This record gives sequence, structure tokens and C-alpha cells, in this order.
Amino acid sequence: MCGIVGYIGQKEKKEILLDGLQELEYRGYDSAGIAVIENKHLKNFKAVGRLQNLRDKTDSYTSSGFGVSIGHTRWATHGKPTELNAHPHRGEYSFVVHNGIIENYQELKTELQKEGVKFLSQTDTETIVHLFEKNYNATSNAWESFSKTIEKLEGAYATLLITEAEAETIFFAKNGSPMLIGFNGDDVYFASSDTPIIGKATEVYYLEDGEYGYTKDGKVMLFNADGEKSFTKQTLATDKAMAQKDGYRFFMEKEIYEQTQVMNDTMMGRVLESKIDFEELDANLLENISNIKICACGTSYHSALTGSYLLERIAKIPCQVEIASEFRYKEPLLRDDTLFITISQSGETADTLEALKMANRAGLKSLSICNVDNSSIVRESDAAILTRAGIEKGVASTKAFATQTMVLWMLTLYVAQVKKTITPELLKEELDAMRHTPKALLVTDKLHTKLNRLSKRYLHGHGFFFIGRDLFFPLALEGALKLKEISYLHAEGYPSGEMKHGPIALADSELFTVALMPKSLHYEKIKSNVEELSARDATILAISPEPFELADDFIQTIYGTHPMLEFFEMMVVTQILALEISIRLGNDVDMPRNLAKSVTVE
Repeated sequence: MCGIVGYIGQKEKKEILLDGLQELEYRGYDSAGIAVIENKHLKNFKAVGRLQNLRDKTDSYTSSGFGVSIGHTRWATHGKPTELNAHPHRGEYSFVVHNGIIENYQELKTELQKEGVKFLSQTDTETIVHLFEKNYNATSNAWESFSKTIEKLEGAYATLLITEAEAETIFFAKNGSPMLIGFNGDDVYFASSDTPIIGKATEVYYLEDGEYGYTKDGKVMLFNADGEKSFTKQTLATDKAMAQKDGYRFFMEKEIYEQTQVMNDTMMGRVLESKIDFEELDANLLENISNIKICACGTSYHSALTGSYLLERIAKIPCQVEIASEFRYKEPLLRDDTLFITISQSGETADTLEALKMANRAGLKSLSICNVDNSSIVRESDAAILTRAGIEKGVASTKAFATQTMVLWMLTLYVAQVKKTITPELLKEELDAMRHTPKALLVTDKLHTKLNRLSKRYLHGHGFFFIGRDLFFPLALEGALKLKEISYLHAEGYPSGEMKHGPIALADSELFTVALMPKSLHYEKIKSNVEELSARDATILAISPEPFELADDFIQTIYGTHPMLEFFEMMVVTQILALEISIRLGNDVDMPRNLAKSVTVE
């Protein structure tokens, strides 16, 4: 996820920006840049790759005296990681940095291009600076121009803008993406999280959605929809490690809580009023395609299995899912009417990459679903859809799984639209459900407290069964994987109907069964399966919107009208359960033994 740093004052600005951006490296990025106005003149530097590349470019540059400055680390969403696409973005006399996604940027860009504005990048961000300069050229009033610009933007954004037209001012706005203002005397700092300004600022104000304003002469003027607004500063924390975790005990815990926000990022600009739109997909990608094959490993394999249910049920297209390490050696039959999809969080998963190369050699069209632009798998694919999850530091994947699954759900509707296999009524129902997904991913204090309390019952025994039917079978696999990865307890996921075909022989009071019991999909069937286990004295933890009287423990979920809303809500429950059990066992949740975040060897 992109990072922002800004500073206005007398101190050396280059080092403040670069040091601040370095503190944001943990968020992930593929390019970086800074812009400074001193003596009413703009200077800017950009570099692709590691921050050291930007340091090397600015080695001979120093700033002195009063000035304004902004910096950015970019995680690509629109356009490849290149210097042209890196922030800050330039107009004729202004620079802007921006986190988030401007949903209506294409409409704004088209309007500006018709008026003769030349765009250098492929990004949504560049529209902000050109729109500002269009307004300023008409009014010669920088604050009025910035306010009018913000009024036009739709979507999520945190943005800073500097301009030679008013060279002693930083303009700022926040809606949906985090940003804060730091204070130390007359020095004013901006950042997308605490860490860049710890040790520099002493007080802080955390901007709320819809707030915007400017800073000049050491003062901050703040506004919202009701006009000018007063605000109260807080004392800034001093622990950088905790600041990176935003107060959470582990990165994995933070990433579970982040899912509600990153899901908005995943959907932004893609889930439209009456359709799914993938700007990154060419119209002919699905031409002559009558079959889909998905290849992945680990957690990505579980999202792929979920996608296969959706693709066949809604898009009416055959879909097979392969474990990449097996696919490579089975001498698969590959037909040219098949779209070959690979899924990888890092884009560097060795087995998945080799499977993709096999498909390419066979002449198949290829599509990757990935979190990292310009990664090997993205470069090898004909097309790519980025999940926009931001960096995931916890080895056990959470938000990567959630966003991969959402991309597959969106892709299902996209395929159904192109193939005309979905009715307008069903499409509307699916889109409505998608828009509710961020709410289904919210973690309440009540839920987390209950799972913390329950976790002490599940520290021993001889293993766990996670069971579910249909879409919830892959979720059972994923829930079991999360638990075994970080707790080191034995856990298996099964289709609930398979219990009586052998696994039920293990059932006793020391076998813990986590039963995924959605109300909207095969409830009576799975209820019968769980009753069979209960009759054999298995300890049952039921997760369902419907109370289950035979459960030893019960987590009541909210959503019961759409399978995918139930899926995501139950996913969060299984993630927090694994987290709390692991913490009680004294394990390092973020760095479980024997595991690596990205598996780049066979």
C-alpha cells in the first residue's frame, strides 16, 4: 500500500522525506519519488525499485532554508511501475502525491484531454494535478482551485499538493485513505502513518474522512463539508515498531483488521453500478474460450477452489483447479480453448511460475491474479488483475486470500457478462452483495473478545476438523491451514459429507470440529453431518447465523442471505480463532517456524 510523507519548514527536506519513506518500506512499494519547492522553484526526483535507487539519484542534491516538500512510495494500481507512473505527478507548475484510487478518473481524464491537457502517466493520480491547474488558470486562487478539485474527486484518497503558484503552502485532503498531520513548533509534517514522523513531530492530528485544508506559516487551516473546523492535537507515540503495527500485537492481527479497507481498494473502479469492469482486461481475452484452468499453491489454491464453484455456477463455464507442483509433472492435456489463470500473492511462486510457462508454451491465453505488479508471474502473463492488498508481513496469509477470492468473484461476473450467462436480476443481486462485503469483514470487539475467551478450550486434544460444503469446503481447507501454520496443531479441512467415509472414525471428545454452517447454502445437509459427529462425542464449534443446540461452542454470524457474505464473515472468524490459539500457545504469529512468505524454490 502506498506511503505519503510531507514537510513544510526550515529543516533539510530531502532527508526528512527519504527517512520518512524508509519508515514506510514495510507497507510495500515498487517506486518512489520526492518533490521540493525552494525559492519558488520545483525540484523532483523519481526512481523505480528500492528506495536506495532514489537516494542514489538525490545524492548530490541538498535543500536549505524554508520550503515545502512531498514524497511517496507507490504500489502500482493503475499503470506499470515506471518512473513516469511514480509519484509525485507533475502539471505545468504543481506536484501531487496520492494514496487510494480515484474512481471517476477516466471521466475526468477524458474531459481534460479534450481541453488539450497532455498526460504523461497511466495513473489515476495525474488527473488531480491537471484538474487543479485547470481551475487555477481560470481563477488565480490556489485554495479555491484545490477545493473545487476535491469536490470533483470520487473514490478513496489521501493527497498532498504543492504548487509554484503558492510556494509556501501544502494543500491536503483525506477521504477513505489514512493520513495524519504532525506538529513541532512551526514545523508541520504529513504522513500516511505514524512511523515517518516519530522523533520529528511531538503532536499529531489524525485526519477524518472528508477533511481537507492547507498549511502555511506554521498554521493548519482545516475544513469539512460544514466549513472551517477546529481540531485537537494528540501526543505522538514514540515506539516505531508498535506504530507500524498500529497498536496491534502482531502484523497478522493488523492485516485481519485491514481486510475491510483493502476490500474497498480491490473493488474500487471495478464494481460499478450495473456491471463489473476490468480496465486491465482486453475485450478479446475471452474470445474462443470455453474452459478455464486455475493453477496455484497453498492459500492461493484455496481461493482458486472457491473461484471454481463460482465460475461454474454463475458464469456457466467449466473450471478445473490444479496444485501447481502437481500440474508441472502430470503431463497435462492443454487445449487452446482454455484460459489459464495463475494465482500468487508474491508473483514469484516457483511452481506456479513454471506451470504458467508450460501453458504459454502450449499457446494458451494466460491471466494472473497477483498482489505485486511487475512480478515474474505478471510479466509472463497475457493479462493481470492486481488484488491491491498492499504488503502482507504476516507469513500466514489473510488479506491476500480475501482479495484473491474477491477478484475471482468479480471475474466470475465479468465472464458471465461477456458470455451472457447471467440475468440482469442475478447480476444486480451479486453486485449488491459485493458492496456489503467490507461490512462482513469488520471485526467487532465482541467477536474478538469471545474468540479470545474460547481459544483456551482448544489448546490440546488430538486435532481439528474444519468442515464445510460447497464454497465452504475451500474455506474449511483454508481455516485448517491457518491454524496449523501458526499454532503447530494438527488440523484438516474436509467436505462435511465426507465425514462418514472414513474420517469420522477419529471422532471423540478430544477431536475439535469447526463446523461452517451457512444459512444460505445447504444448511440442513451440513447440520445433519455435524449431528453425526456430535453423536460420536466430538467437540463442536459451530459458526452460523442459525443457533445450533448441539454445539459445545457457538459463534453467531450476522449475514445469512448470500453465500459470499457468509463466506467472508466466517473467514474472519477462522482467522481470529487461529490467531488467538497461537498467541495462547506462546508462538511467534508473524514468523511461524519452517515457513517463508514467498516460496521461490521448487
